[in-house]
Amino acid sequence: MPATIDRLIITSPHEEPKQHWSYDRERRSFDLLNGRRPAGYVVATPGSRAFDDPGVFHELPLVNLIRPRVRAWREAGYPGATGITRRLLEYWHDAEEREDRRFFFCQLEAIETLIWLVEAPEADRQGVDVPRDGGPFARICSKMATGSGKTVVMAMLIAWQALNKVTYPTDRRFSRNVLVVAPGLTVRNRLQVLIPSNPSNFYDEFRVVPVGLLDQLRQAKVLVMNWHVLGWETDEQLAKRKSVDKRGAKSDEAYVREVLGGLASAQNLLVINDEAHHAWRVPVGTRLRGVAKDDVEEATKWVGGLDRIDRARGILCAYDFSATPFTPSGHQSSEEALFQWIVSDFGLNDAIESGLVKTPRVVVRDDGRLDAQLRSRLYHIYMDRDVHADLNRPSEPEAPLPDLVKTAYVLLSKDWADTAEDWESGSQPAPPVMITVANRTHTAARVAFAFDHHRIDAGDLRLPREILHIDSRVLAKAEAMQGGDEAPLTTDEGDGEELAAAPAHKESADDRAIRLRETVDTIGQPGKLGEKIEKVISVGMLSEGWDARTVTHIMGLRAFTSQLLCEQVVGRGLRRTSYEVNRETGLFEPEYVNIFGVPFTFLPHESHDGPPPPPPAKKTRIEPVSEKRAFEIRWPNVVRIDRTYEPRLTLDLARVPVLQISALDTPTNAELAPILEGKPMDQLTTIELDEIGRRQRWQRIVLSGKHPGAHPGFRLRETGAVDGRHDDLVHG
Repeated sequence: MPATIDRLIITSPHEEPKQHWSYDRERRSFDLLNGRRPAGYVVATPGSRAFDDPGVFHELPLVNLIRPRVRAWREAGYPGATGITRRLLEYWHDAEEREDRRFFFCQLEAIETLIWLVEAPEADRQGVDVPRDGGPFARICSKMATGSGKTVVMAMLIAWQALNKVTYPTDRRFSRNVLVVAPGLTVRNRLQVLIPSNPSNFYDEFRVVPVGLLDQLRQAKVLVMNWHVLGWETDEQLAKRKSVDKRGAKSDEAYVREVLGGLASAQNLLVINDEAHHAWRVPVGTRLRGVAKDDVEEATKWVGGLDRIDRARGILCAYDFSATPFTPSGHQSSEEALFQWIVSDFGLNDAIESGLVKTPRVVVRDDGRLDAQLRSRLYHIYMDRDVHADLNRPSEPEAPLPDLVKTAYVLLSKDWADTAEDWESGSQPAPPVMITVANRTHTAARVAFAFDHHRIDAGDLRLPREILHIDSRVLAKAEAMQGGDEAPLTTDEGDGEELAAAPAHKESADDRAIRLRETVDTIGQPGKLGEKIEKVISVGMLSEGWDARTVTHIMGLRAFTSQLLCEQVVGRGLRRTSYEVNRETGLFEPEYVNIFGVPFTFLPHESHDGPPPPPPAKKTRIEPVSEKRAFEIRWPNVVRIDRTYEPRLTLDLARVPVLQISALDTPTNAELAPILEGKPMDQLTTIELDEIGRRQRWQRIVLSGKHPGAHPGFRLRETGAVDGRHDDLVHG
């Protein structure tokens, strides 16, 4: 009998999954099966629009081959690992030591897999051949769902590599020179926590390395940059420029010196590609239909720039991290589009069942007009015939939205209003956030106009008031900036309109871009520009790295041609507000995000409606009071205690026998002569102990000899003159 899903979270976030929900296509229901879900990815069935279509499952055979070997390696105590690596792995797994900062299982498995590929005995890795991407350097991909903590894994990766290189400087398997490439300024700024010298670095915050190794870790050189920095101009592009400077394109050497800065002289670089699905190779001579020109240019510059760095300095390995590591093909996602060098996988279903992310709840029924398959019109709103035609024509902002879209907003806003009221009663300062992802700028403008001018007929229902309408071109410009020079925009306390509004003076285009990025980047954060934002309207996807934790509702008004696109869009709203584990069950409490118009075909859903998403856990800020500084009590900061053990030698002279010898029996000089034709010559050289005695104390002269009961080595102690008078020879 099919199981009733009353709770999707069935696995501790700190343990390997032992059960999973599996969909039975024939019975159209979920069963709770023992064992871990095989690594793989679900692709929507071509042509199917049914909400309960499970799609087509594509296995990741390489990951399923590696998983049991890594598990066996872990259980065997990591044979073949270096001393530093074993120390790190044991420290990362120490639950008692890390009680308040335990790593998730998916994080530990990801880093263990990367280490296993380098340090495990060759016999254990027999038959594991990671495919290349067609380029000159190796790439290794870790597939981790959004919100599962891949930035922490990057910190663990850097620590493992750098500490081993510092400890074993001649080992070519490791590097302490790290280049981290990000898809935009938002992600670049967030990844600054990977720099050991950063005050907010993850190595301290998450206790990634033992305290005694922090000094060695600081020898690592980490450079975080936008992929845009990797761009260059070709000879053809330079020829088109109207400039008196007729120099050609930069050589690889000049390019590397300009791009890498402080790492310009480093060799054997370690590369980390975040959101690596942007970094793919365009096959030579191939034109990809249906893929945006900007996407092709980004991939070409990103990977091409790394190729130039590899030619000039050498790349040890490029480690890719992504929740959706697909190469766009211009068509629906397929098995061929998946990165072939994926070695570990912890997908969205696994993250949901572990409670690491919010549970998406998708509309599967409504009480409106249903077709023969009982498919909800709210399941994929954009594909409704009336809606599709309406949203694809150029319209003015004041043009009314289709009736189905307005009805969907009324329903979603009702749930949002209930959530907002619940959060306010809990004294939560930031409101819940509703996101709209539109198909084009005209649609986004119409949605914004409808909310601004109360065109959504919801009676007395409170609708989202503080609205952020994102200009995609301006945001893209902000994400392409180098970063580091612009000052963060802050405002005094005030209401949401003041926070989101532009300043009184006329802004430049760059200032506007920075302000928009700052607002988007701080949604839900107290005291920041985006604190009071309640609704976000965008075209396409929001930028990677956007980790607002207050998203509770999502409206999709665009085509979703693949599960990949569904996951990328919804992933922006899946980050949890609380990571407190229920002490009785050992599991996370569920949090939800309610979704209209995004057609997930493979997600299990709970059998009950469930409560609205809970507000973020209220936190109490603990800080010193400056007025009480005079009463401060200081304790010594004991970094570590070193115990030094030294051998102690003692000599019992009473038990040492005295050996007396006569100078007449012991040679004190020797004469040497060169030999010619086997006969000694008259050129004599004399070695005399008298001469040595005049230059050094006799106690320092060690003679070699044999005597019954004595060691072969002994020292002469002067008791009188030589030549007829005896000396005492004391055993040393």
